[in-house]
Amino acid sequence: MSTGSITTRTKRRKTSHLKDVPETLAMRENLRDRCREVADRLDHDHPLTKDEMEVVARRMLEEADLSEGFLGWTMVNISSAFWRKQLSAVPPERRLFLLPHCLKHAEGCPADYDQFGMNCKECGACSIADFRGVAEEMGYRVLVAEGSPVVMKIIVGGYVDAVVGVACLNVLEKAIDKVLLAGIPCMAVPLLSSDCRNTKVDEAWVEEMIRTPYVPAAAQTRSYVHLMRAASGLFESQTLNRLAPLARSSNEELLNKSQPVDDAITPENLEGADPIAATEAIAYDFLARGGKHSRPFITLAAYDAMTGGEGTSSNGEAVLQDVPDAVRRAALSIETFHKASLVHDDIEDDDSFRYGQPAVHQRFGVATAINAGDYLIGLGYRLLSRSMIGDTVSAATRVDLLDSLAAAHVRLSEGQGAELMWRDAKDRRLKPIDALKIYALKTSPAFEAALFSGIRLAIGSTIEGEQAQTAEIEKLAEPIRRFSRNLGVAFQIINDLNDWIGDSSNKLSAGADVIAGRPTLLWALALERLDEVDQASLLNVAEDDGERTVGQRLKIAEMLYRKSGAFDLAFQLVDKHQAKAEQVADELEAEPLRRLFYFLVDTVLERPEMSSPELVSFVTAAPVA
Repeated sequence: MSTGSITTRTKRRKTSHLKDVPETLAMRENLRDRCREVADRLDHDHPLTKDEMEVVARRMLEEADLSEGFLGWTMVNISSAFWRKQLSAVPPERRLFLLPHCLKHAEGCPADYDQFGMNCKECGACSIADFRGVAEEMGYRVLVAEGSPVVMKIIVGGYVDAVVGVACLNVLEKAIDKVLLAGIPCMAVPLLSSDCRNTKVDEAWVEEMIRTPYVPAAAQTRSYVHLMRAASGLFESQTLNRLAPLARSSNEELLNKSQPVDDAITPENLEGADPIAATEAIAYDFLARGGKHSRPFITLAAYDAMTGGEGTSSNGEAVLQDVPDAVRRAALSIETFHKASLVHDDIEDDDSFRYGQPAVHQRFGVATAINAGDYLIGLGYRLLSRSMIGDTVSAATRVDLLDSLAAAHVRLSEGQGAELMWRDAKDRRLKPIDALKIYALKTSPAFEAALFSGIRLAIGSTIEGEQAQTAEIEKLAEPIRRFSRNLGVAFQIINDLNDWIGDSSNKLSAGADVIAGRPTLLWALALERLDEVDQASLLNVAEDDGERTVGQRLKIAEMLYRKSGAFDLAFQLVDKHQAKAEQVADELEAEPLRRLFYFLVDTVLERPEMSSPELVSFVTAAPVA
């Protein structure tokens, strides 16, 4: 069985009814054996997407005449079997073993918690200590924590190359979306229930998984991990200083001290320093910390896809060492523009936090923050306009890159300007189509510029003749634009939904968009579907009359959003724009580029942790400013 021809992209939907666990051990063992037989017949050259895995799992359940309720469990076991050989090729000391809190004995557990999870006291009351002991004896890194984004940070940071874990099917569904799509070898044993207190697991399965022997493999499944690490590595002090040398040498020691884990620099750090050097220090510090570096990744990955896609091979780390510095500098420039927009955006919206730290203007004042953002813009253009030793980028390519970034910058400013004009207007009415236009201007240009930069640099280095290069650029320009527009709009809608949950890596408080009076699609959808009385109530929420607390205003907005069906409609629009982005990917000729587009859709468009009904019920308990 091969998945090479599977292109069906399933519509996103509720999955709670697809997470049944086979009742008896005999049933589980029989179904697991079937999963292994199916996985052995799959094409192991590329990682399975979630949609491809679902097609395979459904087919297997139908052939075995089993309930669709076992779909989630079956997908996890097919995935584990698919990755077993690849995980075997990773030495145990390069593997991470992830355990959930809920395996602990709930009553009287003496374990402490820190930023990395639970520090087991090995008291013998539960199986965590037993599993941990086996894993650590073999050399694993062990983390007892919720199945969280910290796993991707550990992997991208270069600490481990594979993951084995235990979790409930709800958590493992997210893992399939994130970890497996990146091509990271991963095996898991599902918990026997999603009850978060004193749950159980097939313990013999867990020990067998931990003891997966180390067997070096000649061939490996393709992975985006090397490209992720290359993008993250651009912001390590040594690489950053090589690609974008500091103009003020006095800043080198200060910036090295603050990277990568210490708190961001403060006015106190700059006391006694050269005042002329202060702007550079603030800008570089903000550039180097925080964020997922998704835009630099897109540039590097697009360049790699257009030059053969070998950066995703088992030899990807070595291949990426030969990527020209001109490409790295272009990827870096995308992030400088993005970070500049965040500095200015936080000022315009008066947001207090960014990346879990006080925003730049909160630390240094508005004027200094504006100036630091302007510096980052200048740095971005300098990275593109200046050549370095060994740089072979043609003048035509450099002009195209600058033009693309300038166009993105202008459109971003137009979108932000429209948002500010609406925010400061007396009439807060907004139509959904106008909200979507703002989204297309604010979010999509960065994705488009990141993709175009990588593709344009690849065309310039692989195709001879200006006329041939122009023809290839013209062929790809429209697909890049359409894909980026739909990806960006869907991403921004998801960002709106996430605002009702709170974002621990960003602004920290839930419902900030309503309180700040920002034009969002949720607001527009609610106004469109409410009667006049409820419209007036919603419009009144944005006004601080001094009589209602922030929490009270948010509760009214949440109730009206729920009444109008705005949350459900927003999810439907995400699906619509995702489908349009996938359609663009379907039509691409270059297979590595097509796979990259699918990967971006599946990773960038990560839905909130809960489905829309659960999301709404959570709002009333969400933290408020």
